[in-house]
Parts: sequence; structure tokens; C-alpha cells
Amino acid sequence: MPARGSAPSGPAPPSGERVLTLTLFSAGRHLGRHRPAEETASEPRAPGILLGIGLGGFLDGIVLHQILQWHHMLTSEGSYPDTTVAGLETNTLWDGLFHAATWVAVAAGLYVLWQRTAEWRWALSGRALVGWMLVGWGLFNLVEGIVDHHILTIHHVREGVGVNESAWDLAFLVFGALLVMGGWLLARPAAASRRASGSRV
Repeated sequence: MPARGSAPSGPAPPSGERVLTLTLFSAGRHLGRHRPAEETASEPRAPGILLGIGLGGFLDGIVLHQILQWHHMLTSEGSYPDTTVAGLETNTLWDGLFHAATWVAVAAGLYVLWQRTAEWRWALSGRALVGWMLVGWGLFNLVEGIVDHHILTIHHVREGVGVNESAWDLAFLVFGALLVMGGWLLARPAAASRRASGSRV
């Protein structure tokens, strides 16, 4: 039995500072379990655009380059016609590099999406994500159409004897512009509501 006036045996009671520290730490852990759904579920602009660019590029390469075979990457450049084995091999290589670049865009979009949200159900069903994906697809069409079809002229949307290549190229750009406008209109209401609630872009 301890002597009168001596300190009691066992661990000393925590000081006021230690109690406050432990209380704040416990509260932070408690709040941390609820914050991801509110804070990391942010406006999917960046991942949506990246996914739209990548998936739009995949659609271009699979449908126009491979299924319909309207063109390959360098068929209008002049040095690599697809009517020769060597030319077709070179175009196939560049088609593969093109697909590799679109794959990187899709992978980057998925990574950003994974980083930004813990609510995959929200992310995959949000109209904002679909809208920004359409914007990304449209941006891909506009950049690819202006650079490859008009500036570098390494290929056109549809090639061949008697084909109005300029008309197909312009239609490609118009379609891209419509995708950008339609996607922006689709994403705009969700983006406005998220800005009002203070979420990230």
C-alpha cells in the first residue's frame, strides 16, 4: 500500500496537452473516414478529357485505319504508299505507335480518375464524366484533323480515286466541334453545381 502523500503506482495520467493531442488525432481519424467521399469525388474534367482523347483515338484507329481501311497514318505523305509491302509495313508501324499514344491517354485518364474519387459508382454514372469524355473526343478530332489532315497532310479521312478528300476532312472537323460543344453542354450543369460546393476541378 503506498505511503500517504506518495505518488500512486502505475502509469501517470496523461497531461492536458496529451489529452488534447489524442482527442484531435482521434477526431482527425474519424473525419478522415468520411472525407474521401466528399472531397476526392471531384469534378471529372481532367480524367474525362484524357479518356475522351484516348477512346476517340482508339475509335479512329480501329474503325478508320483497320476496319474500313480508309487510310493509314502516312498514306498521303507520299513516301509510304499502302500499295507496297514496305509502305504498308511502315504505315502499320505508325498505326501501332498511334494506338500506343491513345493507350497512354486512357491509362492516364484512369489513373487521375482513381486518384480523385473513392466513389466509383459516382464516377462511372456521372453525366459530367460523360460530357468531358465527349469534349476530349472532340478535341482529339480537331487537333488530329487540323495537324494531320491539313497541315502535315500525311493522311486524309477517306482516300481514293474520285473521293472528295477535303469534304471528308471538313466533316471530321465539324463532327469534332459538335462533340466539344455537346460534351460541354452536358457537363456544364454538373460542373456548376460542383463549383458551388467547392470541389476540385
